[in-house]
Amino acid sequence: MTVTRDSQLPGGASRRRFLAGTGLLGGAAALAACGGATGTGGGTGGGSGGEELVGVGNNGKAGSGRSGEAADHLFVAGFQWSPPTNYNTFAGAPAWPAAGNVAQYVYETLLRFHIVSGELLPGLAASHEINGNESISLTLQEGITWHDGSEFTADDVLYTFELGKIDPGLGVASFWTEVDEMTAEGSTINIAINAERKNVGSVLTQLAQQFIVPKAVFEKAAEETGNKIASWETDEAIGTGPFTLELADQTQVILARNEDYWGKDFYGGLPAMSKIIHPIFKSNEDGNLKFQSGELDVMQQFVPQIWKMWESDKPVGTYLKEEPYFSPGSMPMLLINTTLPGLDDPEVRKALAHAVDYGSIAETAMSGYSSQVLASLVIPDGAEDQWLDRGKAESDGWVFDAAKAEEILAGAGYEKGSDGFYAKGGTKLGPWKLITPQGWTDWNAALEIVAKNLQAIGIDASTNFPQQAQTATAIQNGDFDMACWYVAGTNPSTPWQRFSDVMSNVDMAPLGQTAYRNFGRWENGEVNDLLEAAASAPDDASKLEAITALDDLYRAEIPAFPLMYRPDEFFEFNASNWSNWPTEENDYAPPMFRGAGNDWIFKLKKIGG
Repeated sequence: MTVTRDSQLPGGASRRRFLAGTGLLGGAAALAACGGATGTGGGTGGGSGGEELVGVGNNGKAGSGRSGEAADHLFVAGFQWSPPTNYNTFAGAPAWPAAGNVAQYVYETLLRFHIVSGELLPGLAASHEINGNESISLTLQEGITWHDGSEFTADDVLYTFELGKIDPGLGVASFWTEVDEMTAEGSTINIAINAERKNVGSVLTQLAQQFIVPKAVFEKAAEETGNKIASWETDEAIGTGPFTLELADQTQVILARNEDYWGKDFYGGLPAMSKIIHPIFKSNEDGNLKFQSGELDVMQQFVPQIWKMWESDKPVGTYLKEEPYFSPGSMPMLLINTTLPGLDDPEVRKALAHAVDYGSIAETAMSGYSSQVLASLVIPDGAEDQWLDRGKAESDGWVFDAAKAEEILAGAGYEKGSDGFYAKGGTKLGPWKLITPQGWTDWNAALEIVAKNLQAIGIDASTNFPQQAQTATAIQNGDFDMACWYVAGTNPSTPWQRFSDVMSNVDMAPLGQTAYRNFGRWENGEVNDLLEAAASAPDDASKLEAITALDDLYRAEIPAFPLMYRPDEFFEFNASNWSNWPTEENDYAPPMFRGAGNDWIFKLKKIGG
């Protein structure tokens, strides 16, 4: 079964959902009725009037536009896979676009993160100022109103975060681990960073990811539910964003442009499209077919070998015209249970890292969507690149070299037995199971390659793909050998957050108990001090020094290692009806649906209209 993976949530967690089997009814009918354009213009991206267009397909082509009312609509896919039932943004699984840290079309955040540059751009806050590692102040935009016409105030901001105290079970509650106090003076919000932790990056991540909600609405919800905010169910979504929720049924979600949007001056106008329509498909394949035909304009889902679409003359594009086509934003890793004999030896872990054919994973499992994996917990070529010592990653790290892997094992005293597998002192290297959830097709394929690579050098390894819930429980409880799993994706707190996810020795969970980081139970006496130094660094130079030291320790010990890079979001567009999509050459906005990616909905240009 094909899967989709939602974008990263605050705190580094990710929501992974198998596609629900839903009826393809109204959404398909709406697409069919719009008559998606599939014709292409000239090789230089000419529109129907012969004008030169930018931000078109990777083959330089564009369509001729749709006719009728649908010409003003933007069709998106890849976020909602089942009938929407609840628009409470604090619920366990709210519907698109109320789900946390997704497109800011209805709800908005104070700041907006840029996945390529790492910048924090204005959102509901017109500006922000960081005072070392002590405080953050934000000045709100003027003239903001809620969709019901009521005034947006600093009280709404304060109450949104106070909900983490009112209902400690909410994700926003973690804000108060890093913050001592949040106050307001007029339109200025003042945040006092926790004096002991001094983790500015984590606070900035929350400011860039937490949707601000209307106090008046959620006070009533708190009263109705006895402060159990996550249990509240609503079919309404009252935000500040450029769109309002018009319709949500089993076939589609329709958003209508907010003609009174506060940000029309800030963004230089209203969004280019009058409606955003998200049909609900039952599989990636259904969405991919509609996308290829031009009936979807942009989507966020895995498309194998997407280059075949533009090679077959479709005006399909990606942010990067060449491999890996997508900007890297996450790092699926091979987690290693370092409590097990053999795997507790850093020399064995180093051999594992050398044994894996990363190029094969990139081409086979990821359709070429991953650049060369480096021996680092810093993701290169994007927002985190400033923290990467590429020279050290290359000189002190590892690459695929099966002979080197066996040389390391032999040098550490391991010998091959008659069964062809290495052992030392009665400890055999394996049999070990490599797990990841059934149906996560790219990760399944990656682990099949890893198992084959390990077998080839004399390590007894094979794959096992349980259901998602079983896999998650096994990893959290330490009941696994090795696993392909996720850690923090790129956000304002990374790479620090990723080092914490993989290496932190704070509150280590014993085997059998639930861990929320360092699932491999790797132990080290230095790492916590280094993590604290990186989190509380008062300036970039100090932070770089601490991050470099963490990466040095990581390379020496290898408690886990990356198998591939993935995009933060798959950003794929079809220029049949709209041009001026953001690309590396037309880089006014990043390839995102949230955060700084909001910019492109204001800048798209209708073709033929």
